Amino acid sequence: MNEAEISTSGPNGNGVVSLPLPAHRPPLLPEGETQSAKDFKTDQEVRWCPGCGDYAILAAVQGFLPELRIKRENTVFVSGIGCSSRFPYYMNTDGFHSIHGRAPAIATGLAASRPDLSVWVVTGDGDALSIGGNHLIHSLRRNINLKILLFNNRIYGLTKGQYSPTSEIGKITKSTPMGSLDSPFNPISLAIGAEATFVARTLDYDRKHMQSVLRAAAEHKGTAIVEIYQNCNIFNDNAFQPLKDPEVRDDITIRLEHGEPIVFGAARDKGLRRSASGSFEVVPADSPDIVVHDAHNPDPSVAFALSRLDSPAFEHTPIGIFRQVARPSYDELMGAQLEEAVDRHGEGDLAALLGSGDTWRIG
Repeated sequence: MNEAEISTSGPNGNGVVSLPLPAHRPPLLPEGETQSAKDFKTDQEVRWCPGCGDYAILAAVQGFLPELRIKRENTVFVSGIGCSSRFPYYMNTDGFHSIHGRAPAIATGLAASRPDLSVWVVTGDGDALSIGGNHLIHSLRRNINLKILLFNNRIYGLTKGQYSPTSEIGKITKSTPMGSLDSPFNPISLAIGAEATFVARTLDYDRKHMQSVLRAAAEHKGTAIVEIYQNCNIFNDNAFQPLKDPEVRDDITIRLEHGEPIVFGAARDKGLRRSASGSFEVVPADSPDIVVHDAHNPDPSVAFALSRLDSPAFEHTPIGIFRQVARPSYDELMGAQLEEAVDRHGEGDLAALLGSGDTWRIG
């Protein structure tokens, strides 16, 4: 059993104490048993608009989950409200189609009380970053052992095309006929600012890259958030077209690989260097001081600076894992406290507790 140091406060607090971390993890399949993508498909008709990027994400998730060897009955998908939130219907696992914006809160309670489960949250840019913004940032800072897939299509799709918290300034929609006046959220910057321990971005049409990021997220202990650029071909078609265009995509897409120099471009002739102000600047790849990507850097300012390279014009768009650091998860620490309390005071008696102290009878 590992140990973690946590600070205590209040009348019984005595500074920093070490608590043993319970070795909880979802049970794996018995040796020799396997699961396939088909095992994770339900008999429900998948009902998204033809051509929606959600189909590609669903197929990628169903394709990689068997590799984890976690039993389907120990896997849970929790969603809020939105197009992406139909996900649990199509996953042959346990699941919740929950309340608008509250999926991280529900998943937090589930992950904290059931450490034997692999808990996934599926949400969209509207669901997670508008009504659900507060729930999202607190699940990130607490480092609950759950995985959040944030589908970002920069529009409200389910409610027919209003601008969302990630829509660019000037976006003309049904709710902003003269153009949006809001500055958009950058989900990666937001997550890093909330001290998330695993932050990544991938693309709905790049299955190989998406699955590699999802594997890393699944193996991470604590909250992992993966932003997935997802095309809404009905209300915001080609929102990410520059990243698909073979003529420009290699010159604007920066693929982050831990331990590798940040070099990109069709001819691998561009690189990133930190400027005197701490921001990144694009320089020739043979320039001195090309940055080597360190996703494990405990200082979040470097990952944050990388996240600021993205812009609505897609001048440069980093994809991959921005940050991946180790920190005890909230549910581990809570479990350790509960075990410590039981060791000190015994199992306890709920009925006796409810009947103790000041009680009264009405009637």
